[in-house]
Amino acid sequence: MDQNCLCSVEPQNLTHVLEFLLLGFSDDPELQPLTCSLFLSMYLVTVLGNLLIILAVSSDSHLHTPMYFFLSILSLSDIGFTSTTVPKVIWDIQTHNRVMSHTGCLVQLSVFNLFGCLDSVLLSVMAYDRFVAVCYPLHYPVIMNPRLCLLLILVSFLISLLDSQLHCLIMSQLTFCTNVEIPHFFCEPPQLLKLSCNDTSTNKIFMYFIGAIFGGIPVLGILFSYIRIVSSILRLPSTGGKYKAFSTCGSHLSIVCLYYGTGLGVYLSSTVSHSPGKVAGASVMYAVVAPMLNPFIYSLRNRDIKKVLQRLLNRTA
Repeated sequence: MDQNCLCSVEPQNLTHVLEFLLLGFSDDPELQPLTCSLFLSMYLVTVLGNLLIILAVSSDSHLHTPMYFFLSILSLSDIGFTSTTVPKVIWDIQTHNRVMSHTGCLVQLSVFNLFGCLDSVLLSVMAYDRFVAVCYPLHYPVIMNPRLCLLLILVSFLISLLDSQLHCLIMSQLTFCTNVEIPHFFCEPPQLLKLSCNDTSTNKIFMYFIGAIFGGIPVLGILFSYIRIVSSILRLPSTGGKYKAFSTCGSHLSIVCLYYGTGLGVYLSSTVSHSPGKVAGASVMYAVVAPMLNPFIYSLRNRDIKKVLQRLLNRTA
């Protein structure tokens, strides 16, 4: 679709036919194959790594515990999170067509927020699981029973679905003028707010309020869990017991730092930086690199998963 044609679109509500042009990273033809190869490689590593975690957990009865059950759901969520944006980037580069319909844009941001929020809530659930395991080890099998685990997953999904639909509702109320070029590789809500030609102050307040509720509560849950965990570990008499207790939380704590660290980077770059390249780069760390590293963090720091993966690889060989 011709860019001049895109720029001549009359002001209209998002409910009408409207298309966006995703500018991506660079228009340099020489950089397109490199960008495509990098995204394809990261996507394949993400999908394969998370699928291996799911396969390892499902194939070994010793891993049929709440901690690994939540980990497999997190891996599934990471696959969905990455699949929302990366295949579209690869397709755009290969077809040289970066146009996205308004319906496709709303669907993408809705699904992106669904899996992003699900990751956050799952990390909070996993922190609660570690809290019960460390602070109430004798009551752990009774408290973290299969019924509660399934209920926690269901509630996490419903909370994430509500968050994604509220974000979608906010974006669907925007009115766009002549400029429908998004300086990003996917439909990110802050970028859409900047493109809108009507007053978005109410939309921004509402969006930040939703972010504070759906993002802040899981963070508070994680902080509360780890404060209790650390205080319980420090009361242990033996050094070996302290090390063992800390090691059970190490992988989860690493993923928490990676997820919220990159998420904070995206938030700060969107609000402070006016450079589209910096915002897109921060979003790559959050939406692509973080889900890709999660399987490595758990597989390299967890002996049980390493043993099961070795066994699976030996069978395949």
